[in-house]
Amino acid sequence: MSKWYFNYAPSKYEDIDRDGFSYTRGEYVNLWDDSEFRREEEELGRCREQENW
Repeated sequence: MSKWYFNYAPSKYEDIDRDGFSYTRGEYVNLWDDSEFRREEEELGRCREQENW
């Protein structure tokens, strides 16, 4: 699933998926703010840890 994230290279928001593919530009990007994806992964990891207690 893609979301709107800030791509630092052109200084614009783009539709980027978890792997860094920009649907706006039609190519992979390197300098984008993936903090939302990382935050979601951390929350998912915490939930899984709590379920295994």
